[in-house]
Amino acid sequence: MANYVYIATSLDGFIATPDGGVDWLDDIPNPDQSDFGYGEFIKRIDAILMGRNSFEKVLSFGTWPYEKLVFVLSNRLKHVPDNLVDSVEIVSGNDLKTLVGQLDKRGYHNLYIDGGRTIQSFLAEDMIDEMIITRVPVLLGDGIPLFDKLINKLQFRHNKTELFNNMLVKSAYSRIRA
Repeated sequence: MANYVYIATSLDGFIATPDGGVDWLDDIPNPDQSDFGYGEFIKRIDAILMGRNSFEKVLSFGTWPYEKLVFVLSNRLKHVPDNLVDSVEIVSGNDLKTLVGQLDKRGYHNLYIDGGRTIQSFLAEDMIDEMIITRVPVLLGDGIPLFDKLINKLQFRHNKTELFNNMLVKSAYSRIRA
């Protein structure tokens, strides 16, 4: 069982603008229509767990981009759009370890954790096993940060770094546990 982060950040560490905008990602040139390794990553994943804000942002894209089951972590949402009933499930509660244990018992062993607060909550509980972070050469100046304060230091090992389009730097890190 493992929890993974796969995300892009600005050089100054933001995953979105202050209002949650990710339009700045559309400015990345992609003449070869590369998925920048996402397809290979998602093959290892059983399901996606994201926060409500990320879910609502993805809904605004118009087309549902995920083939894997998506669990939306929310104490507010009660229903998903009718067209996503077979693709999305709302989960609630504040105990992430219990939630992940329940998903594991259902056969969802490798989870893609997405969304700023959700990632930060999983890091605070030391529940992230691998992070794949792509740095985009733009400074946003303000926004939603990838990382927040932690009580304890978390040590990661660098596994690999790749350069895409001579501008995107994607690095993979694994959690070092004693």
